[in-house]
Amino acid sequence: MASVRHRKACQHCASRPGSAFTEEITMAFQPIFDVETGRVFAQEALVRGKDGRSAGEIFQKVTDENRYRFDQLCRTTAIEVATRLGLEDGLSINFMPNAVYEPLHCISHTLWTADKYDFDVSRIIFEFTETELVRDVSHLKTIIETYKEIGFRTAIDDFGAGFSGLNLLADVVPDLIKLDRHLITGLHRDAVRRAIVARTKQLCDDLGVVVIAEGVETADELDALRELGITLVQGYYLCRPQFEQIVSRPSYLQR
Repeated sequence: MASVRHRKACQHCASRPGSAFTEEITMAFQPIFDVETGRVFAQEALVRGKDGRSAGEIFQKVTDENRYRFDQLCRTTAIEVATRLGLEDGLSINFMPNAVYEPLHCISHTLWTADKYDFDVSRIIFEFTETELVRDVSHLKTIIETYKEIGFRTAIDDFGAGFSGLNLLADVVPDLIKLDRHLITGLHRDAVRRAIVARTKQLCDDLGVVVIAEGVETADELDALRELGITLVQGYYLCRPQFEQIVSRPSYLQR
């Protein structure tokens, strides 16, 4: 990938109409652990205000006019901060499909930033949430295909939280899905949830899609997931998001 090409394309993005996002942001990081190996699979970058404000407070500042700039800023900030902290694992970045007007142009500044920090794009996972209103599924499919061609991995976040889960999975096959925490809560004592998670895992195995369980808050939930063969997990039981910090060991091993 030629850095010069990325810089030229970035000028194209810079000329796109829309207001700037003027809030100063940084990232908190929450690890996704592989409990089979005991290693970190990836760190999810979660937006925060530079002054410590929550993600909710930052998102209140996002409008239709500055959504594109905000999405771009989150991508590049995640790479910059992760590099500064010495991240060696995967980096999971949330993105807004509705903020992408043309996949190759809109990814250019991200590629330029990855080049700048010598950050291998194969380590980057782009997450989009099932609950976000996707205005054009064919456009989303083009985004995912473009990202895969470049070398990124993709993930559907909050899978099972909305009404489009299986339909979306049929149209857009990502590299990973993240099961919504509502499916994980009380999994060890709920036969219905257990059956749904087990069948979803089997379906994803058939499709070659890796399953991550998010929202794990108890040892019992973690044990139930292990019994179902799900080893990539994320949640408060393992580690809460850390402001501008990288954690490599689950909380329950640090007690």
